[in-house]
Amino acid sequence: MTVTGHGAKSPEGTRGPEGPEGRPLIGISTYLEPGTRWRVWELEAALLPAAYPRLVQRAGGLAVMLPPDAPEHAAATVARLDGLVVAGGPDVDPARYGAERDPRTGPPAPERDAWELALIEAALAADVPLLGVCRGMQLLNVALGGTLVQHLDGHARTEGVFGGHPVDPVPGTLYGGIVDGQDLVPTYHHQAVDRLGTGLVPSAHAADGTVEAVELPSAGWVLGVQWHPEMGEDVRVVRSLVTAASRRAV
Repeated sequence: MTVTGHGAKSPEGTRGPEGPEGRPLIGISTYLEPGTRWRVWELEAALLPAAYPRLVQRAGGLAVMLPPDAPEHAAATVARLDGLVVAGGPDVDPARYGAERDPRTGPPAPERDAWELALIEAALAADVPLLGVCRGMQLLNVALGGTLVQHLDGHARTEGVFGGHPVDPVPGTLYGGIVDGQDLVPTYHHQAVDRLGTGLVPSAHAADGTVEAVELPSAGWVLGVQWHPEMGEDVRVVRSLVTAASRRAV
């Protein structure tokens, strides 16, 4: 007897069933941190702030963590998912977009850069709904040939503390259809989109003109947001992702 798990292929080559209770399976990329400490242990750890899976769960999805892996495994990983979230985290290595490192840019995370860029490329190729959060939005832009502003002031005022500011959606965009006007969003970033990647369009702006959301109209559901929806109570963006993932899972 063969047991077919979610997203696996049956002997006939058809897609397996959805996750428990019909919830779509949403993968979330994770950190890889050295010297992480809990209880009596201090070890390297793949970790993720609990707010990410909780938000996916509140929005109706089944959350699964995707620790950094070899990039050649990204396509097979994405093939088993109904949706993908690329989480926030450290600054993208400027070498990835052909820039010299600014002194204010943080240390690189090469394993995450390589793995998450491969996940993004695989999701775009397979038309898997994709949400990039903060760093994830920036990586989406870089994956499509765009560049980043390596430092801007005013978007992360206190180290280790999330701030907030209003963003204005662009009418007629995917994000503009998810929200109903200006929204106050939780923020913590010091980098932003500079030159847009191929095919991307801005779908929200901050008051200072910073691009706060991007999307890919040529794809089914691809959105990047500069803010951190997991740190707020608003589930509309992730619920839209889960809805798109549910349609794909059927």
